[in-house]
Amino acid sequence: MRKIVAGLFMSVDGVVESPEHWQFPYFNEEMGQALGAQMAESDTLLLGRRTYQEFASFWPNQPSDAPFADYMNTVPKLVVSTTLDTVEWENATLLKGDIAAELATLKQQPGKNLSINGSATLVRSLMFEGLLDELGLMVCPVVVGRGRHLFEDGSEQKALTLMDSRTFSTGVLSLTYRLGVG
Repeated sequence: MRKIVAGLFMSVDGVVESPEHWQFPYFNEEMGQALGAQMAESDTLLLGRRTYQEFASFWPNQPSDAPFADYMNTVPKLVVSTTLDTVEWENATLLKGDIAAELATLKQQPGKNLSINGSATLVRSLMFEGLLDELGLMVCPVVVGRGRHLFEDGSEQKALTLMDSRTFSTGVLSLTYRLGVG
């Protein structure tokens, strides 16, 4: 059975929005290896609209020898959106309608993980639908001060079980949680 696994960069104050503006000083070989391992365990990328649009404007313009470019440009991508009518990035498919049912069916099919990079709204939605299996956070030692948080006020309480934690030489905490207790 496939898992839906999310990975996000997060600041110490819980901001997940626009990590490209604050996480690069902490990115090193250790983080690159961790991200590469996550990619190796997945065969499909699951994206929300905003992240899809950001990635689709960046990755196709990167040379194939750039880190992660081949993976990002060739892996199948499922885009969850209520506002997009089409997606044009190579190997991208637009998901509309009953997303929860479609993803539940995909989880039953053979294959590797369905990986979510970014897409905080999608991650939050799948968590509360009971479809998210793992949540990976790379907590960077920075206070951003403003921006969207993964969990907004009014979020429902969810228990998590810590599966793995590592501290990188830059002070980044890599935390992997499984949804549920025990």
